[in-house]
Amino acid sequence: MQKNSYLDYKEIIAETVETALAEPGLAKEAIYALLEYPPDDKLGDLALPCFQLSKLLKKAPNLIAQELAGKIDPAPYFAAVKATGPYLNFYVEPVPLVKAVLDSILTYGSNYGSRSIGGGQNIVIDFSAPNIAKPFHVGHLCSTVIGNSLYKIFEFLGYNCVGINHLGDWGTQFGKLITAYKKWGSAEAVEEGLIKELMRLYVKFHTEAEQDPALEDEAREWFRKIENGDEEALTLWRWFKEISLEEFQRVYDMLEITFDSMAGESFYNDKIGAVVKELQEKQLLVESDGAAIVNLDDYGMPPCLILKKDGSTLYATRDIAAALYRKKTYQFVKALYVTGAAQSLHFKQWFKVMELMGCDWAKDLVHIPFGLVSLKGEKLSTRTGRVVLLEDLLKTAIEKTLAIINEKNPNLVQKEEVAQVVGVGAVVFGALSVNRIKDVTFSWEEALSFEGETGPYLQYTHARACSILRKAGVSPETMATFTPEKLHEPAELRVVKTMYLFPEKVLSAAHEYEPSIISRYLIELAQNFNGFYHECQVLVDDQDLQQARLVLVWAVKTILATGLGLLGIKAPEQM
Repeated sequence: MQKNSYLDYKEIIAETVETALAEPGLAKEAIYALLEYPPDDKLGDLALPCFQLSKLLKKAPNLIAQELAGKIDPAPYFAAVKATGPYLNFYVEPVPLVKAVLDSILTYGSNYGSRSIGGGQNIVIDFSAPNIAKPFHVGHLCSTVIGNSLYKIFEFLGYNCVGINHLGDWGTQFGKLITAYKKWGSAEAVEEGLIKELMRLYVKFHTEAEQDPALEDEAREWFRKIENGDEEALTLWRWFKEISLEEFQRVYDMLEITFDSMAGESFYNDKIGAVVKELQEKQLLVESDGAAIVNLDDYGMPPCLILKKDGSTLYATRDIAAALYRKKTYQFVKALYVTGAAQSLHFKQWFKVMELMGCDWAKDLVHIPFGLVSLKGEKLSTRTGRVVLLEDLLKTAIEKTLAIINEKNPNLVQKEEVAQVVGVGAVVFGALSVNRIKDVTFSWEEALSFEGETGPYLQYTHARACSILRKAGVSPETMATFTPEKLHEPAELRVVKTMYLFPEKVLSAAHEYEPSIISRYLIELAQNFNGFYHECQVLVDDQDLQQARLVLVWAVKTILATGLGLLGIKAPEQM
C-alpha cells in the first residue's frame, strides 16, 4: 500500500504554536493533543484551549490566547487567528483547503484515508464465533459485523489481519444435545428440520431438566464420552457440527464475510495438556473442591477455573491454549476478541493468568466488548427458544427492499441484486450505527427502517452522486483538473471540511475499536452533501464552476463508497 500523506492542520498549528511559545518543556505533540474542533464554526475551524498551558506558563489562559494571536501569522493556511476568552481559534483559508482535500482524493481515490502505519504487522481478530448446534441469531450480529469492520479498518491502515471464527464446537451443550436426541429425536427429524430441530431438542432438554435434574448428569457423561473419543458420541458431534456450518455459511455468504481460520474450540483439545502442565510447573494451579484453579484474590477477581472436578476443560483453558497457539503461529502485535460485555470478567481473568504465566505480550490481548441485544427488553435465550434467526432477518430485509424498489423504481436494472445489497446494508448499518457498548433492544421496525440515519440513506446518497456524474458524462480521467477558487459557497465548504476529516475518523475508529465513528461520520457527510445538492446546482453554464462541483461530487461518492466498504456494506451505483 502506498504511504498516503494528507494536509494536517493540527500538525501545522502545533508547529506554529511551539515556535511562537519557544517553551523548552512543551513539545508540539502535547499541543497537537490539545487541539479540538469547535462546536460552532463561528468560533473557527480548530481551537487551542489554553487551560493546560496556563499551568506551564504561569499566566491566565485568556492572556496566553491573546499573546499567541498577536504572534502568529495566519497565512497561508488560515484566514485569521483570533483569541476568544481562553481559546485560540483558527479560521481555515478556503482555497488551500479545497485544493488539498480534492487533490488528495483525486490522487488516492478509494485509498483516500488509508495509511501504512501497520507496516504489514499481524493483528488477529477473533469474531462471530456462533455455537455449533444452536441457531445463528441476531445476538451474533454485533460480534460478526463489528469484527468484520475492524478487520477492514486495520487492513486499510496497513496491518495484515487474521480473521478467526472461534466456533463454539466443544462443551457440555453437546452432551445435552446428544441426550435430547437419544430421548426425543430421530435421524429423519434432524435431516428434515436441520438447525431448527436441533434447537427444538436443546430447548426440550432444558425444559425437561428443570423437572429431572438427573438429565444434567447424563449430559455431562455424554460430553465426557466426546472428550474420550467414544465413536458414537463423536459421530453425532460431527453430524451436528456439519449441519450448523452449512447454516452459518449461508448467513456469511449473505453478509459477504469470510474468515482466515475456522478453528473452533475443539481444535485446541490436544493443546490443553501443555497449558495445564505449564501452569503446574509455574506453581499457579491450585486445587479447590476437587477443581483446578488459578487464584486471583490479589487482583480483586474470582479464581480462574482451569479444570472441573471431573477433569474436563472450560472456556478459559481453551482460550489460553488458543492465545498461545496464535502467538506462536501469527506473531501478532495485537489479538482482538469481539464478544459481549457480559464476558468482560472472563477475559480479565484469563488475560491476568497469561500475564502470570510470564507472557509479556499479554498486554496485547484486547477484549472488544459490545452491549446486550434483547428482544423487547428480554434477554435472547437459546434455552427458551427466544431468538430471531439472523438468516430470517436478512431475508426479510431483502424482501422489504425489493417491494420498495418495485413500488418506486420498477424498471431498475438488476433490482434483485440491489435489493440484496440494500437490505443487508440496512441490517449491518443498524448494528454499527451506535456506540458498540450500548445495549440494543431488537425491533423489526427499526432494523428494517429506511428512513432517517440509516444504511439505505447512505447508499441512496452514493447512488445520487453517481447519477449526477453519469448525467454529466464524466469519468475519473476528466476529473484531473479543477479551479479550487470556484468552491466558496458555505454549503460547498461544509462538504469539503467534512471530507477533510475522513482520514482522522478512520484512525479514531481503529484507536477506539469503534466502527460507529465511521457510521456517524458518513451520515454527517451525506447530510452535508444533500444540503449542497439542494443549494447549489451542479450542471451550470459556467464550465469552470461545473467542473469544480463535479469534482466535489466525485470526491463525496468516493468517500461514501470507501467508508461503507469499511463497515462491510456495498455502495450501489443505482437505486
